[in-house]
Amino acid sequence: MSEVTALNKFPCPACGGEAVWNSSKHKLVCPYCGTESAAELSKDGSLIEENDLTLALRSIPDDQRGWEAAKTSVKCQSCQAISVFDNVRVAQRCDFCGSSSMISVDDIKAPIRPTGLLPFTVPDTTVREQIRQWYGSHWFAPNNLKNKALTDTLRGIYLPYWTFDAHAAADWTADSGTYYYTRNSKGESQRQVRWTRASGSLEHFFDDLLIPASRGVHEKLLRQIEPFPTTEKLTPYDPGYISGWVVEQYQIDLVASANASRARMNDAVRSMCSQAVPGDTQRNLQVKAEYSAQTFKHVLLPVWLLTYNYGTKSYQVTVNGSTGKIGGEYPISWIKVMLVVIGALILLTLIVLANN
Repeated sequence: MSEVTALNKFPCPACGGEAVWNSSKHKLVCPYCGTESAAELSKDGSLIEENDLTLALRSIPDDQRGWEAAKTSVKCQSCQAISVFDNVRVAQRCDFCGSSSMISVDDIKAPIRPTGLLPFTVPDTTVREQIRQWYGSHWFAPNNLKNKALTDTLRGIYLPYWTFDAHAAADWTADSGTYYYTRNSKGESQRQVRWTRASGSLEHFFDDLLIPASRGVHEKLLRQIEPFPTTEKLTPYDPGYISGWVVEQYQIDLVASANASRARMNDAVRSMCSQAVPGDTQRNLQVKAEYSAQTFKHVLLPVWLLTYNYGTKSYQVTVNGSTGKIGGEYPISWIKVMLVVIGALILLTLIVLANN
């Protein structure tokens, strides 16, 4: 038995025997009955279980729901985010939008329990300095933005994500075009296209395709701070990791997220097939893709969040709590925009006068 598998015993779901980690297949394999189980191992050999997507879409067992710790859930009436935190804390304002309109919510059905998370590794002191520099790097922002957007409202939050794995097998056909040139009666060169039929196939494995399940943070900001190192640093879920932190409960459920992941996979597969078409140009690309070994995980990912008001609008700045990558929104100074436009018009006028 390898050093990794020796740290944990993984029972086979079929026969109950002890499954062994197979590094080439990246799965747990039972040496007795041959059953293969999807899973991931952290660096210390702890099991991060992958869940069969097809079975989960039918039903999730009750023993895979809840936080395994006493928690309080409140819902913001403004941004609709559901925050989950320790019972000893009293919610006064929403950590996502700053609203004071908070109401307690009782879970009609407990959420699917996370199977893994990424701990915070970037300290808040580093994040505050990053945000100050980020403010100063945007010339079109108002000059007094640094004073208006204070970093004392910085919050560390665990955000809900779904990850999806799948093996894609696709066949494609397309018209492949090759350019060639002829000359007309005037001796002018003209570009022509010679079309031929092309076809092919490809296979691709999607590993930990991330779909955010947050309502409290704008999705475009989360895209700006990706990727998260889920395939290298994910840790098995333990309620101790989130003690003292605010956790957002997912409101984009597994079904909606699975559909979103399939749409992104289809787009990615189509793009890969398009790149495989030979020639200079193409048309009539047709792709037929099939997916297998579909699994998912519910994970919590660390995000530093700053919400600030400027004028009558609310803006957010996000920082990846694992890598430090930053993304954010900021107001535009229309005076600066007008100055740039006027300057460009003056420069264009001088160029025209100089040429004349």
